[in-house]
Parts: sequence; structure tokens; C-alpha cells
Amino acid sequence: MTDEVFDGVADGSAAGDLGFGRLPGGFERLLAQWSVSGPVAYVEAEYFGGVGEQRAAVWADGALVLGPLDVPTKKRFSRTVSPISQSLGRLGARRGLGEDEFESVGLDHHRDDEGWISSSAC
Repeated sequence: MTDEVFDGVADGSAAGDLGFGRLPGGFERLLAQWSVSGPVAYVEAEYFGGVGEQRAAVWADGALVLGPLDVPTKKRFSRTVSPISQSLGRLGARRGLGEDEFESVGLDHHRDDEGWISSSAC
């Protein structure tokens, strides 16, 4: 989440108690509203040198329905049961042979926000 997006969706209220590092105050209410039209997920991942953490949650029909799921720093886990893969599976993503849901939807194409931003500017 870029600073610009964060500022654009924050409503000035305190961040919720879901434990995310960058979830803007009030954004979980907006995610719940959006989920009335279809499930939505909010995920965070922070890695450096292969070590890091993930957190994910899914909203559907206006309510939190999965999570928040997390994997603490330095804990080993199967890619197929990672919080992000579980949330993508709840959204309908299916893993292919030799890949998890994260890879199947192309989220492995860039390592940071700048990569996503520059790829969409083309």
C-alpha cells in the first residue's frame, strides 16, 4: 500500500485490532462494504532475504469471513497454506501444477510496490 493510497482511504479513525501493519483506520469498514458485491481480501507481506511475515483477511457479504491469518517472522510454512494463498483460494484462485495460488494469479511478478506501479504505467 503506497502512502498515497493509504492517505486516500484512511478516514482518520484509529486502526482496527486486526494486527496489520499498514491497514488504514476505517479501511476495514470500506472492505466490508465492497464485499457485499463479492469477496475481497486485504493482505500484507514483508520479506527480506527470504525471511519475513504474512497476514491476510477476507470479507464477504459485508463481514469478515476469514482471518486475520498470520505467519510470524522466521517461521517456516508450506506455500499452499500461507495466509495469502488461503485468502486467494477463498476468492476463487486455484493453484496449478508446481505453483501456489500466489503464483497462479501472477503476484510473484514483482517484489515491491514500485514494480507494480511501473508495470501498470506502460
